[in-house]
Amino acid sequence: MLYPPFLSPFQGQRGNGRDNMTLIFNKHKQRETRRYLRKNSTAPERMLWLHLKNKQLRARFRRQYGIGHYIADFCSPRQKLVIEIEGGIHDNEEEKYYDQGRRLNIEDLGFRVLYFTNEEIEQEINKVIEVIKKHIK
Repeated sequence: MLYPPFLSPFQGQRGNGRDNMTLIFNKHKQRETRRYLRKNSTAPERMLWLHLKNKQLRARFRRQYGIGHYIADFCSPRQKLVIEIEGGIHDNEEEKYYDQGRRLNIEDLGFRVLYFTNEEIEQEINKVIEVIKKHIK
């Protein structure tokens, strides 16, 4: 697959005797950004988190989970499931191009990616939860 060169999750990674997979999740240099995003989450993110936390759906989810150069809104590493909530910023062409490369890179690592809009979370949370349940193994 062809990706923009800036989107490769392995860019700049060295083995150093360790498995490359351990080098791409929750990178230390993203720590403050992940913390900031958790503390400043949107209303739809907080609403969905109320349903995902504490293994309520029989899977452990983490908020603002680092995968390569990206930070996923929610991720269940064991389930290999990523959940992204899309707001209005994702409507412009540049963001759509970036999001497509991001999704393809994350899927190349074996993850399934589910996208929901802010409106879906706010207005149809029960339907969103049912979709998520169907993707949990």
